[in-house]
Amino acid sequence: MANISKRFGTLLANDHVDFEVAPNEIHALLGENGAGKSTLMKILYGLYQPDEGEIRVEGQPVRFEAPADAIAKGIGFVSQHFSLVPTFTVAENVVLGYEGGAVLNQQQMYQAVTDLAKKYGFGINPAAVVRDLSVGQQQRIEILKALYRSCRVLILDEPTAVLTPQDVESLFAILRELQQKDLSVIIITHKLEEVMNISQRVTVLRMGKVVARESTAATTPQDLARAMVGRNTVAVVRNVEHQPTPTVKLAVANLHVTDKRRVEVLRGVSFQIHEREVVGIAGVAGNGQSELVAVLSGTLKPTEGQMRVNGQPVQLGSPHDFHRHKVARIPEDRLKGVISDLSVAENLVLEQLDDFTAAGHLNHRQIQDLARQLIADFQIKARPEDRIGTLSGGNIQKVILARTLSREPEVVIAAQPTRGLDVGATEYVHQVLLEQKQRGAGVLLISEDLDETLLLSDRILVMYNGQIVGEFAAAEADVEQIGLLMTGATVSEKLNVESEK
Repeated sequence: MANISKRFGTLLANDHVDFEVAPNEIHALLGENGAGKSTLMKILYGLYQPDEGEIRVEGQPVRFEAPADAIAKGIGFVSQHFSLVPTFTVAENVVLGYEGGAVLNQQQMYQAVTDLAKKYGFGINPAAVVRDLSVGQQQRIEILKALYRSCRVLILDEPTAVLTPQDVESLFAILRELQQKDLSVIIITHKLEEVMNISQRVTVLRMGKVVARESTAATTPQDLARAMVGRNTVAVVRNVEHQPTPTVKLAVANLHVTDKRRVEVLRGVSFQIHEREVVGIAGVAGNGQSELVAVLSGTLKPTEGQMRVNGQPVQLGSPHDFHRHKVARIPEDRLKGVISDLSVAENLVLEQLDDFTAAGHLNHRQIQDLARQLIADFQIKARPEDRIGTLSGGNIQKVILARTLSREPEVVIAAQPTRGLDVGATEYVHQVLLEQKQRGAGVLLISEDLDETLLLSDRILVMYNGQIVGEFAAAEADVEQIGLLMTGATVSEKLNVESEK
């Protein structure tokens, strides 16, 4: 891939990227969330077309208008979100769309998949029904699908995000076997330990650009973390007038969550937030943050754990009880936090309709009066009667802030509060969150933007693989150590960083 650029509106996702893969190579594509890794690989697979640049396969220029074009040239793609039919067998999923004729010869189909699985050392029963298989086994089926289509370059997008440690070991054994059988593999990852373990070369993207390209043997986790984050200095949080008090606003103990795939995504999470304190959760997407937000918003009941607000137990899985204890939430996806066909005024009172209801009827005059007040207080560029779906992302976020923060909550759960916002709207959201802290609330900030986490937090917790793996006072936070922990670095690697300093 030479000089590849891709824009989405004003966002430059890939900025003149050069990327190459050698025969029989496992090549890691590393970078923080939003660095442009997945976009680059979707271009290689024909899901996107580049605005600039050229793709060559074995020296010949190609243009992929669709995935079928890429598949025909030997490119395979396994997403972190599997596209299997759960009620079909393994063999039926593998050949789906490539049956080879109008009438399906089941005996030939099962024999072909059996031979393929045996050739590559996949211990899997072609007659098994997919819904009965583990996550690791389902991933092997996705790889088999690509191999069935004569794949020569296999792209794996965050392949270990939902795997157990045992499944990860099994996957890496399979990748080494594929490498011995004339396949090249591109593994998209955030995780340094995986890069060092499995790859021969690594390319690092940051903000859409290639910032490092090295032989894996010639680099270190520390160098890669530095390249990903962009610096190795000590970052200091913005000084604010009020400091945390000893009063505990939020106490979370031993939270466990198991998802629909029977994978444990939260594993004994415990922490506290004090009055007038912002606690930031730093972590790469997919390490349990979304599930933590859902639990702390009352929309997901954990399999185990407790939560207290101001010392009082909160009924987990009950949004009404969270509302009663004045826990405010800023959702990860602002569009899911509003009803686009309703007006700004109606969205502003969605969580407190009882306050505006008498004899089964809404008091629309009161709703309009409150809406005008909140629009002024939170600088929302809209009228009460405007349909919220017509507003900009920044103004929709201001509506959510107004609705949740105007009640003077005891605890604020802020998930990705500035994702997709421009500089002005981002500054406004930061100011409002700091005002909540200064008022006396406890604030939990979950953000994939490490700069934002460092800027706003008094204390930073690092989350990896569903657990809290590190804690730092923000004023003394070391970006390099945080970056290492976010990507699953070992304790010994942390100590190496310390000794180097």
